[in-house]
Amino acid sequence: MARTLIFLAAAGSTLLLAGAYLFQFLGYLPCQMCLWQRWPHMAAIALGVLAFTVPHRAWAWAGALATALTAGIGIWHTGVERALWDGPASCTGGGGGALSGDLLSLDGPRLIMCDQVSWAFLGLSMPSWNALFSLGLMVLWIAAARAPDPEETPL
Repeated sequence: MARTLIFLAAAGSTLLLAGAYLFQFLGYLPCQMCLWQRWPHMAAIALGVLAFTVPHRAWAWAGALATALTAGIGIWHTGVERALWDGPASCTGGGGGALSGDLLSLDGPRLIMCDQVSWAFLGLSMPSWNALFSLGLMVLWIAAARAPDPEETPL
């Protein structure tokens, strides 16, 4: 049971990351906070692989922490988009301090603002959807950590 839950949770992070990269491929460039949300999913995938190679419930608890972290960043990002609280100065408002070089040049990289919604579905932006799905994945990781696993080895 635990292995199935771990597989589903790690696969969920894989699908969320694949979706993020698909949107990026389609032209929805990520902002700084969007990129931050990807790292915990990468960690959750690695923890899923680790849980299958060296079974121990600690990996599931770490996976729950990783998905809770990305959900938290997604909630923070959603609040920044909705102007409920401030985000990083480098990617909100005027993008204070993030630009360097010749400001009149059109050849430099485009700054993607964290406080602008680039895509939404049913009134929820990408960070909101990431937060919701990540909370669901966190529940799977917790259930895996609490489920008995006959293949578990002590650390």
